[in-house]
Amino acid sequence: MPKQGQSVESCIIASIKKKGDSVKKGDIIFSYETDKASFEEESPVDGVVLECLYNEGDEVPVLTNVMAIGQPGEDVSALMAGGAAPAAAPAAEAPAPAAPAAEAPKAEAPKAEAPKAAEAPAAPAAAPKAAPTGETFASPRARHLAEKEALNLKDIAGSGPHGRIIERDVQAAVEARPKMTALAKEVARETGMQPTAGSGLAGTAKAADIKAVPNAVYGCDYEDKKLSNMRKIIAKSMHASLQNSAQLTHHLGADARRMMELRKKCKKAMEAGTLTANITLNDMVCYAVIKALKQFPNVNSHFLGESMRLFNKVHLGVAVDTDRGLMVPVVRNADDLSIVGLSNQLKTLAEACRKGGIDPDLLSPEAASFTVSNLGNYGVEIFTPVINLPQSAILGVNTIVPRPKDLGGGVYAFVPYIGLSLTYDHRALDGGEATRFLKQIAVEIENLQLDIF
Repeated sequence: MPKQGQSVESCIIASIKKKGDSVKKGDIIFSYETDKASFEEESPVDGVVLECLYNEGDEVPVLTNVMAIGQPGEDVSALMAGGAAPAAAPAAEAPAPAAPAAEAPKAEAPKAEAPKAAEAPAAPAAAPKAAPTGETFASPRARHLAEKEALNLKDIAGSGPHGRIIERDVQAAVEARPKMTALAKEVARETGMQPTAGSGLAGTAKAADIKAVPNAVYGCDYEDKKLSNMRKIIAKSMHASLQNSAQLTHHLGADARRMMELRKKCKKAMEAGTLTANITLNDMVCYAVIKALKQFPNVNSHFLGESMRLFNKVHLGVAVDTDRGLMVPVVRNADDLSIVGLSNQLKTLAEACRKGGIDPDLLSPEAASFTVSNLGNYGVEIFTPVINLPQSAILGVNTIVPRPKDLGGGVYAFVPYIGLSLTYDHRALDGGEATRFLKQIAVEIENLQLDIF
């Protein structure tokens, strides 16, 4: 199992591509997952997959043997120490019962003709069971009692010859069912319903206690789907975040006119060929966040319980939505980048996440000092992001909506506002400091300056 990044100690086998097959050097033999990234392993040589030491879904320590590739008949027992020993044991024990199995035909040889004779009279007995009419075989007395007690013979197992239902089978079903009133029996007879419990005197089932037999089509209108390994990790992380921190969210809007004006200029520069980077609104928000973090170092931190880790550099995590789930890669030393460099880095990381080739070390919550999660593209107007512990805070970016604003002189107009939602760990930050930081982000957005024009 390859070691992907310094922080990865084990990986989960997602799928095994080759098992007992011939492979060429470079063929994909299995895929595996780290916390959030997925990879494919290629065969290093030509040969045959002689042994798979683990199964799909197994968690395997890094640098541990996963497969043995060689030539047919080659001894691979030396490679199977550790995780493969349990799988090898049954294989070694398999030949033990071979001798008795081989002797079985000898013991049965004198009886070889017996089954033919025994099968002849059995055929007529089996014929009624296969009757095309689908009739349930029951004695007349059993039918009479079932009709009287409003029971369906198809729901009763027969104990008579060849599975025939006899009177005592029906009587047992009556005793196993709650006693019923005359009206309840009439309802059961007409509708095919049966009581599951009685609410009348001495537990007698009344008409209202009759429950319908589940419909074959709508009886099960759900599907139990096993969680993916990544979903399990996300669920565990989110639950731990809410359980182990004191999270509070503040919401604020920022005038987005300046940012939208810069976006138009960037588009024109792209069309004119004077700008190579497609700078988006999200890039600009992240750029403003970095500037605000430099002024509020307590926010650019990790809360460690007994201490705070304050970062001199801004390592910005940005949430990326992928088919496999949410990933949060980090742009290290983001405060050293220009808006163009930041934009290019964000797009490169997002693409690596979606392709599943992101460096696992860049996905660790400890790698980022602050995170931005943008749901504005989905039209979300307000939400509460969850902190990536041990980080002290996370910013949620909402969609742009028109809001009334005083333009001065008693003049009001609708202007575009972008929603900002800051969730912070109240153990690390006071409400006043968190509010001032959030306001500073809004100020940076409203007065954004880019060094590209």
